[in-house]
Amino acid sequence: MSTEVDYYELLEVSRDADDGVLKSSYRKLAMKYHPDRNPGDTAAEARFKQISEAYDCLKDPQKRAAYDRFGHAAFQNGGPGAGGGGFGGFGGGADFGDIGDIFETIFGGGAGGGRQQARRGADLRYDLEINLDDAFHGKEVEIEIEVATPCQPCGGKGAEPGSGVRRCNLCGGHGKVRANQGFFMVERTCPTCHGRGEVIEKPCRNCRGEGRVDQRQKLEVSIPKGVDTGNRIRLSGKGEAGPFGSPSGDLYIFIHVRRHKMFERDGTTLLTRVPLSFTTAALGGIVEIPGVDGTKHSIEIPAGIQSGKQLRKRGAGMPVLNGRGMGDLVVEVAVETPTKLSARQKELLKEFQATETGEECPEVKGFFNRIKDVWSDLTE
Repeated sequence: MSTEVDYYELLEVSRDADDGVLKSSYRKLAMKYHPDRNPGDTAAEARFKQISEAYDCLKDPQKRAAYDRFGHAAFQNGGPGAGGGGFGGFGGGADFGDIGDIFETIFGGGAGGGRQQARRGADLRYDLEINLDDAFHGKEVEIEIEVATPCQPCGGKGAEPGSGVRRCNLCGGHGKVRANQGFFMVERTCPTCHGRGEVIEKPCRNCRGEGRVDQRQKLEVSIPKGVDTGNRIRLSGKGEAGPFGSPSGDLYIFIHVRRHKMFERDGTTLLTRVPLSFTTAALGGIVEIPGVDGTKHSIEIPAGIQSGKQLRKRGAGMPVLNGRGMGDLVVEVAVETPTKLSARQKELLKEFQATETGEECPEVKGFFNRIKDVWSDLTE
């Protein structure tokens, strides 16, 4: 480049822009300044070459790091980012393979000699939040997304209805051209047809020659039983449409299960914490737990149970995803000491206390025995 313009300014992005922002901005600018859309406009052609050079640098992590540190000097006169052949501009020493990759990113195409093959559209991601009940029973949900779809008027071909395409005169339909670079013959993607081997005579007015348009779509998604946060559902061919009628990518639905007010989840196991009165803990009893499936599960409390003890109910957990059977329900007991007692209750407890022998609470007895031993050791 004759004038060193900041690459980030050329692409109209901030210096901390991620790969997706870079690609999106470059694609928009490349479409705007592409020579095919600005015939005879030398300023647009020069601008197109500048933004292509900028994207060629910033899309590569190593080149971008070198540029962020040294600027344009990184790729001049054997600078730290120059490498063997450099990658600045379309002139001498340019890496036309990388430039070709840029065209492929925008217009589709594949590696290899001859005409480039159609490149499928990008895969897309959709984050779907459901509740635990939906994850237990499964559910049919409708989602709405905005996605690039094949242009209807031109059938995704990019040409105005009634017009067609012709073989590219520059490359003769091969998709690549050759140029002398010193002692070498360099093959690069054809700058006129961008590797397609064909040129649209009259671009479609609806899609501006791209063969696809952004459109909102409603899709039905089947949520299977047993899904958990992090699971994903693939909808084949529901992603971004490929350019010029090439295949569409896929849509991936990423599942997020909301926290439940009562249950925690560990795979197919449901966990819950149940407080017990100290009389129930001492005498035992039955506790009923409402399950996610709407049924009541009776949990038998053995006499003398302690806080932290876990009781397991087999088959009362979550369904196994894409399989058979159910997980378990695990109940963790928390014994609660009463904070408000009537006079009669206090009287009864005092009577009980008077009858204690120390055998009722073996852990308490063992603890105080250890205290006596320690105190004895200290006083000897």
